[in-house]
Parts: sequence; C-alpha cells; structure tokens
Amino acid sequence: MAERSEQHVKNQMAAGRRKARHYALQALYQWEMARQSLNEIEAQFLTDYDMRNVDSQFFHDLVHNVPAKLGELHASFESLLDRKLDDLDPIELNLLRMGAYELMFRIDVPYKVAINETVNLAKRFGATDGYRYINGVLDRVAAEHRQVEMQANRKSSSPDASA
Repeated sequence: MAERSEQHVKNQMAAGRRKARHYALQALYQWEMARQSLNEIEAQFLTDYDMRNVDSQFFHDLVHNVPAKLGELHASFESLLDRKLDDLDPIELNLLRMGAYELMFRIDVPYKVAINETVNLAKRFGATDGYRYINGVLDRVAAEHRQVEMQANRKSSSPDASA
C-alpha cells in the first residue's frame, strides 16, 4: 500500500512539472514576443490560470532562469543547429532553451525526462516535424552535459548488466 501511495506522489509531481513546462513555454513565448517583464508575465499566469496542480517553483525556475542564462544555453546548442538562431521558430527556440536548461542546470531531472517532455511540447505546439529536430539537438546537448548519466544508463540497460 505504501508503494502505491509513493507512486501516486511521484505521478502527481511529474504531472505538476509537466504543467509547469507547458505554462513556462507559453510565458517564455510571451516574453520573447512582447519583451514584457518576467515578473509581470509570471504574475499574470498565477492570476489568470488555474495553477493549483502546477509545480509553481519549477515554473518560476524556468521562467526566470532560462532568460537569465540565454548566453550559456545558446552556446550549448547553437553549433548543433543547421540554421541561425534568428531563423528558428520562436516556439522551437524556447523549447531548445528550456530543454537545454534542464539538461545543464536541473540534474534532479533525468536527461530522458527532460528530452521527452520537451519533445512532447514540440509535438503539441511546434511545427509538424519540429519535434524531431528538437530531439536531435537535445540528444547532442545531453551527450555533452549528461555524459556520465547516459553511460550509467547504457550500462544498466545492456544485456551484460544482469549477468
């Protein structure tokens, strides 16, 4: 029974973060397009949207720290792009920023989760096949910033690991 309760808590936490990413993408898009103050945008979201089941700390972290670390984030993926940053769709650009941020600065989020969640948002809000592009770029960002975690994951999932 305790395992079921613990799993329920984990599922709620995951759902809260998923919603936080969803709203953070919208907030960062608004910031990108209108250059409105991040504090104003955050306050607007907290007022206008039902944030009861949202991980509001995670939302705050994404909304404030992605713009604060733009230089580092862009440096992590700009060389991996087949076009200039200015040529990226604003949704895809902000998804790459968010995904790279999680991979670089949120080691509490497993790299697979960071990539999957970003790809799912790309499927929902991005261009038709934009999610493939996002996935490819973030896989390479993960290879650079989560190398140890990726190697450990490969070892634990290889057929020899159980022998």
